[in-house]
Amino acid sequence: MKKLFLFFLLIITVSSFDSPQEDAYAVGEWFKFRIHYGIVNAGYATLEVKDATINNKKTFHVIGKGYTTGMSRFFFKVDDLYESYIDKETRNPYQFVRKIDEGGYTKNQEGFFNQSSNRVVVKDYKHKTEKTLYIPKNTQDILSTFYYLRNHPNIDKLKIGEAVAIDMFFDDETTKFKLKFMGRENITTKFGVVPAMIFRPLVQSGRVFKEQESLTVWISDDDNKVPLRIKASLAVGSIKADIDAYKGLKTPFKTK
Repeated sequence: MKKLFLFFLLIITVSSFDSPQEDAYAVGEWFKFRIHYGIVNAGYATLEVKDATINNKKTFHVIGKGYTTGMSRFFFKVDDLYESYIDKETRNPYQFVRKIDEGGYTKNQEGFFNQSSNRVVVKDYKHKTEKTLYIPKNTQDILSTFYYLRNHPNIDKLKIGEAVAIDMFFDDETTKFKLKFMGRENITTKFGVVPAMIFRPLVQSGRVFKEQESLTVWISDDDNKVPLRIKASLAVGSIKADIDAYKGLKTPFKTK
């Protein structure tokens, strides 16, 4: 279960890269996901969108939380907080927050983006350090990636087997986050049968995940692009997350 919420955030990003469309989300949107490790209810993750102003710029303030519950918390405590402040016009992040506690492994960082100079200043409050790093144009943080891509809903242009990529900043480096479109199917959820698109993010094998294509994610095939289900084979065991609750969607949630 190590890096439980990191796993969740890494795999809820999906879409294509044409000109941005109307926002797929709005202030007030909120998701809750139930996470299982094997047959055990391991914990929950939530995502919420609020309003905020940064440097006189109107932003979406996105908050992601992940935590273990019950016996899972007794064996491996997780309390993760991720935040991102996203420019409402450019969809690029101004600032990110990462405060995590995963079985005693902790981080307390903030990042400040200067998109015009392609730099990010990372302040590490735990180690009392500060560094400035180069980033490519339009680089996203781990949380803003999801919301950035939801505004590019031209999924119909992707063929099965095609992959897309975006620059994502995480752990003091920028990586190409790649996604491969696998097809479509109807899946049964707590809220009924939902038409879904299937994507497979490409991840680094050998550290947490079993192999490069261990992850699969199902996204609602509608204007909301809601993450519905996530499955992954880990180095030890498997993990699954299902949508458990939601509110504040910009358009009605479609079920069959």
